[in-house]
Amino acid sequence: MTNPAPDHESTAAPVEPHRVLVLNSGSSSVKYQLLDMRDRSRLASGLVERIGEETSRLVHTPLTGGAEPRERTGRIADHTAALEAAAEELAADGLGLDSPELAAIGHRVVHGGLRFSAPTVITDEVLEEIERLVPVAPLHNPANITGIRTAQALRPDLPQVAVFDTAFHTTMPEAAARYAIDVETADAHRIRRYGFHGTSHACVSRKTAELLGKSPEEVNVIVLHLGNGASASAVAGGRCVDTSMGLTPLEGLVMGTRSGDIDPAVTFHLKRVAGMSTDEIDVLLNKRSGLVGLCGDNDMRVIRRRIDEGDERAALAFDIYIHRLKKYIGAYTAVLGRVDAVAFTAGVGENAAPVREAAIAGLAELGMAVDASLNAVRSAEPRLISPEYARVAVAVVPTDEELEIADQTFALVGRP
Repeated sequence: MTNPAPDHESTAAPVEPHRVLVLNSGSSSVKYQLLDMRDRSRLASGLVERIGEETSRLVHTPLTGGAEPRERTGRIADHTAALEAAAEELAADGLGLDSPELAAIGHRVVHGGLRFSAPTVITDEVLEEIERLVPVAPLHNPANITGIRTAQALRPDLPQVAVFDTAFHTTMPEAAARYAIDVETADAHRIRRYGFHGTSHACVSRKTAELLGKSPEEVNVIVLHLGNGASASAVAGGRCVDTSMGLTPLEGLVMGTRSGDIDPAVTFHLKRVAGMSTDEIDVLLNKRSGLVGLCGDNDMRVIRRRIDEGDERAALAFDIYIHRLKKYIGAYTAVLGRVDAVAFTAGVGENAAPVREAAIAGLAELGMAVDASLNAVRSAEPRLISPEYARVAVAVVPTDEELEIADQTFALVGRP
């Protein structure tokens, strides 16, 4: 009888970890994507929403093998239960979180302050600093922290990486980042302009340079990230030099439910004359303003339909939205001195052709124009929508924040 081969001769080669799970934890939701970093492909994605409610819902979408999306409904008590449910769905596809192929978990963290200007492996000290920033990001950082702690409990052996929304904007010069208030007060309370949507602005500015056949260092780009939350940035040679959001995501453009720029004395007036509390004003400016405050809707498709039906409130809301966009395009043209491209991205920016047309209309003296036929094309690929004669390229560049987070996470910890 032949003796069996020694164990070391029959043992398979160790698996090289090559997957990254990206988590975006909100106050009552968790979005996730699992990516294979060998070819940067998506293996699965999902959303758990209304966490803590009786009507919680999980939608899981396998992205290989042609499987159909799966849905769960019913109470999901907390973020731990949400991530456990997501892990079960991934395991059902053979993609369990206990797999040796999983290299790291990348977390979107909204506010990193001045300390974090790059993706960072999460340690106890890093988590403490993220907690210290809660007062300047009370709606976002607590949820991000919850997601991190839950993921750490599920896979304590795995590297967890924070990718900060604010990081890309830490290159802003002090002249752009400082508010004109007493310096000692500002420094004592960390009051300055931080900016947000940084992973999107970084991704889109780089992809815009690629679209033009140039390196990021050669190109000046105005990026317009237009979703329910909206922000603009001025990117010079791959570095952010100004952005529209400030201490919080409330400053800047008109958004779905946020006011954007407003005279700060409005808050004093509402306290004195309307008797509103600080919390009530906070809710007003963050949740009952912007497009929804102006016309009752924050879906640009609905607003455009109402305009076509002759709705004057919807038309005014649209005009105010566009007016603010034009102001920022003009301002950032002045800040940059030379503009090579304007890039529209995110849900509205990528899909609402009337917004792009209206925002650029009348800016021929700045070298900007939109070709109507190119603007009408719908595509998931980066594309130019400006005529050949335009001095400044106008582009639609789909953002991919999850892939950006995965790339940054894997670059930091995924390779030996």
